[in-house]
Parts: sequence; structure tokens; C-alpha cells
Amino acid sequence: MAELRPLADDLNSDARALARMLRELFDGLDVSVRRYAARRHRDAGTFSRYLNGTRVPPWEVVLDLFTDLADHLGQAATPAAIELVRGLHQTAVRNGGSPQHAVELIEQQLADADRVARRTTAHGDVLGDALLDRRHRIADLEVRLSQLEAAWTAERARADAMAEAAPDVDGLLRERDALRTEVRKLTGELREARRLHEAAEERCELLERQLETIEATQRANGSHALAPAASPVGVRGMPKVLVVDDQADNLLAMNAVLSTLDQEVVAVSSGREALKALLDHDDFAVIIMDVQMPDMDGYETAAHIKRRNRDRDVPIIFLTAMGADAEHSARGYAAGAVDYIGKPFDPWVLRAKVAVFTGIFLERHVASR
Repeated sequence: MAELRPLADDLNSDARALARMLRELFDGLDVSVRRYAARRHRDAGTFSRYLNGTRVPPWEVVLDLFTDLADHLGQAATPAAIELVRGLHQTAVRNGGSPQHAVELIEQQLADADRVARRTTAHGDVLGDALLDRRHRIADLEVRLSQLEAAWTAERARADAMAEAAPDVDGLLRERDALRTEVRKLTGELREARRLHEAAEERCELLERQLETIEATQRANGSHALAPAASPVGVRGMPKVLVVDDQADNLLAMNAVLSTLDQEVVAVSSGREALKALLDHDDFAVIIMDVQMPDMDGYETAAHIKRRNRDRDVPIIFLTAMGADAEHSARGYAAGAVDYIGKPFDPWVLRAKVAVFTGIFLERHVASR
């Protein structure tokens, strides 16, 4: 630990408590910061700032510390110890979010969406080439079959002899039918690849707008606060934000984070209450929905919303504590979400996403007038 600086005097109590706990975990590894950062393929300076309390690390970094310490000591951490650190981390994130941390999170999401866009483009090219090849082969078989049929019609007397010398017609027909089946399958796969590519490109555009929102705020206001989103000229009043979470503490936290924006926040504690709120109001710019809820979870609630003609175009952002890996994000997008945020959430990320979707709502409102 000799290479680490003392904790700064201006750290808030939450950041200080988390940094001390991370230092205790790291000290048990008996390794330098530079060496550990190289082991985990991370930037040593950034990891040092995690341990100094000047930046809150992603929860994955903390889990890596627990894993490496268990491997080093030959003994896993207790569930109580992990929950203690999780609580410190959630508190530090909630009360110590920064524009830079928000930029890092959204840039990671942008990289994921860009990777999907590039992968689906390549996959679509492969499917397109395969589809073109099968169509050429079908056309060739059709020509060969037509030639055989014309020959049989013109020279009926030689039909038996030609049949003996010509390829097996039944075999050609079976091959053609098999190729047609493959073409239908490839056409469906190509259509799905193009749909995934378009969805990934839309996510890239949204994430870029979110980054622009945070960066513009940093330039205008420094790194202390996010300015409220401005409404376009000629639009009176701002749209609402629907927040759905069964935990009262989470609703209070999101209310506090969004209080700096102009939107009215409508907070409900269940999927059924969310459906009722959508019946009572038609000016929601975005829905922020927890995934894990009793009775009706976030996925089921989203499915009900998307079945309603009136509400199907309202964007849904999922809040999930299950991680933001490809499996969970793909399930969220399949359920109708346009974005997602991992818990514990960074307040800058949440405000940036809400500000962008509010801007999109207002742009459409102005265009329709």
C-alpha cells in the first residue's frame, strides 16, 4: 500500500468509507497497484483513484477484488462481507456520482451497441451472399428443367432415350425444393439480422446524444450539477416521467436525482399501478422501470404496455440489479425496452438518459403541431 496516497481531506463520508474498505481488500492481495492493474488489464492510474476514493469503481471491479482475494487466501468472502461492501458501494454511487463516471458508463454502453451493429452488419453480409448463391443455383436448376421439358415436348419419340441419358429429374426437383426451403430460412435470418442492426444503430444514436448531454452540461456548469433540460420555444409545460419500483427507498432516490430537471415525476410501486397511470396520463416522455418486482415483473409490465396502441411508443428504460451483460440487455430489448441502467445507478447517467428522451418527445410534439 506504500504507493497509494493518503485519503484526501475533502472526501465525503460515503466515498471515504468505501475507499477504506477497498484498501483493506486490496492490502490482502500483497501486490502492487501497477501489477494488479496489469493482471486485470486495467489502467493503473484509474485503479489507484478507486483506492484513493476520488472515483467510485464499477461494481464489477469490486467483485474482481473479492474473487482475487479468495483465490489468494484460499477462502471465499462471507455473504455478509459482500453485502456490507455492496451497501457502501451503492451509497457512494448514489451520493457521489460524477459527470466523468456517467460518461464512462454510457461510453461502455455505446461500445456494446456499436459492437452489435458491426457484428450484425457482417452477419447480414454473409447471409446476403448465401442467399444470392442459393437463388443463382435455383435459377440454374430452373433452366436445366426447362431445357429437359422443351426437349421432351419437341421430340416425343426420343423421350425414353433422352430420359436414360439425362440427369435424374426427380433428384433435380428435390434439390430445387431443398434450396427453396433454405432460401426461405436465409431470408428470415437476413431480415432478423437487419432488424438487430437497425436497433443497434438506434441505440448508438441514443447513447451518443446522452454523451453530448453530459459533455454540454460539463462545459456550461463545470462538474457540479446537471442543468435542467430546456423546453423548445412554443411548447408549454414539460412531459412527465413514470418511475416504477417496488422499493420506496429507490423511488425516493430517483425522485431526488430527477428533481433538477423540469419534468414532473410520477412514482408508482407496481406494474399494475404503472398501467393505471398510463391510462390517466398521455404525456409521459419515458418510463423508468425496475425489472424485479413481485406479482408482475418489469418484463411482463412492458409486454402489457406494448400491447396498447396508445402507449406502445413510450420508451421504456429498465433498471436491473442483474448486471448489464449481453444476455440481460438482450432480454430487456426483446421485452420492448429501448435502454437499460444497471443498479446501483449513477445519477448522471439517469439524468442524461431522461433528458435525451424528453428532448425526443418534445421534438415530435413540435413536429406534429
